[in-house]
Amino acid sequence: MTVGMERLGEPFGFTGDGDGGRRARRLVRERAAKVVADHALLDDVELMAAEAVANAILHGSGLVTVDVATDGERLRVEVADDGPAQCDPHGRPRLDHGRGLTVVDALADEWGLDQTSRRTRLWFVVDARRTAADA
Repeated sequence: MTVGMERLGEPFGFTGDGDGGRRARRLVRERAAKVVADHALLDDVELMAAEAVANAILHGSGLVTVDVATDGERLRVEVADDGPAQCDPHGRPRLDHGRGLTVVDALADEWGLDQTSRRTRLWFVVDARRTAADA
């Protein structure tokens, strides 16, 4: 998590099997609602979390963890997995792609995708005080 941010609950971990993805999205919305008043912005946060979780399940491997934090003004959501699960034949790491990153790019104030040989982490930040219409 980013310096100056306080976790909103413990990180949530799950595997790609079962209903972990749905539970993770619900958990992100519940924790975000502690600092985000605008319901449309909460919808955006939940959508971005859903896309990040879907990428982690589809492209990653092992345990997926979801962490939500705030500094009182910004909300940060981080989704990490034990990927890259698959490299191309030349050993290059995966690149999460498709609609997920487009959605995050359009809705987040800041975001990033960090990869190592053992972990992929997608994070995004929104101004918790803004409304979705301000985006």
